[in-house]
Amino acid sequence: MPSLPVIDLTGSPFEMGLEQGRRLAPAIAHNLSIYYDRFQREAQLSVADVRSRGRAYLAVIAEVAPAYAETVHGVSEGAAIVLDDVAALNARYEILYSQYSMINQALAAAIEPDGCTAFAVLPEASSDGHLWLGQNWDWFPAVRGAILRTRRSDGLTTAAFTEAGIVGGKIGMNSHGLGLVINGLLSDRDDWSRLRTPFHVRTWMILQQSTLDDAIEVVTGEPRACSANFLIGKANGAAEVVNIEAAPDTICRLLPERGLLAHANHFVDPGALGVSQPLAEEKSSTFQREARMSRMLEGGRAAHTLSRDHLMAMLQDHTGHPDSVCRHPNPHLREEERVETVVSVLQDLTARRLYVAAGTPCTTPFVEIPLA
Repeated sequence: MPSLPVIDLTGSPFEMGLEQGRRLAPAIAHNLSIYYDRFQREAQLSVADVRSRGRAYLAVIAEVAPAYAETVHGVSEGAAIVLDDVAALNARYEILYSQYSMINQALAAAIEPDGCTAFAVLPEASSDGHLWLGQNWDWFPAVRGAILRTRRSDGLTTAAFTEAGIVGGKIGMNSHGLGLVINGLLSDRDDWSRLRTPFHVRTWMILQQSTLDDAIEVVTGEPRACSANFLIGKANGAAEVVNIEAAPDTICRLLPERGLLAHANHFVDPGALGVSQPLAEEKSSTFQREARMSRMLEGGRAAHTLSRDHLMAMLQDHTGHPDSVCRHPNPHLREEERVETVVSVLQDLTARRLYVAAGTPCTTPFVEIPLA
């Protein structure tokens, strides 16, 4: 990722969208070109198909999250980009993943979901007594992103990473000490035509909440179109963490063990949810990445070294390179199938501190992004 601008947003939802659109117009157009190529080549969808699905999802968004829909309209106007295209970007998770699931099942392929290696460390396990969340987000390296810092009229502030054109943050935290990291998942039940609240709208909604229960309700309160994993922490008052593996019609809650939790891009027990995950296991790094992160966390807990610098070092780990926690392009795959760590995020929810490396963290330094 060549740059990761920090954009401060206030005002009405439309005004926030207008500012995003103006500031990120070239990056949004770039992302559209990247995704339309993938929609057509990988997902086997025409431009007309994608725009039709984008329109259908914008109608859903307008009903369940009017403020988000107004922001989409603002981005479209600010960037001078067709509304259907911006809507498609904001529903790209559902549009791509239901196709990935179908294609993987039909061809036994290994198109992997994004989101990659995430973890939580509770105060009883950290050396500084803080609650930490972290994640390497592995995806197509050409995708452009930004950090959005928003301030609502009631004073709630958020700071979160997003892809340019996707109007809500998906990896970040808010001033209530609530944070979110995510993993893409695939299941045989994924289907865009369910037309439920899109994944990226849910991540935005989670970061608008002040309590862990309300954040959980965003995930569990209605069925979903596609599968995803949500790892949510809350440090205001008693520190709490919950991981929700969410298939379209069922969920599984995972809690930390000995104050630690790691998750990657597979269901821990798909049979318990009654789903199958169409991954070609021998071609997937998800199992080794989760296992490696779990071992590093447990070793750090035992040595009492789980603090900021040690956690950053874990996100730089190259065991199993190139399909390691710090992910690098696999030369054995076709160029268009290669993914790498696009952004690395570490959240100190206790101190309300956000650290971001705009690229592979082994080569890109972490920078603190103030919440306010």
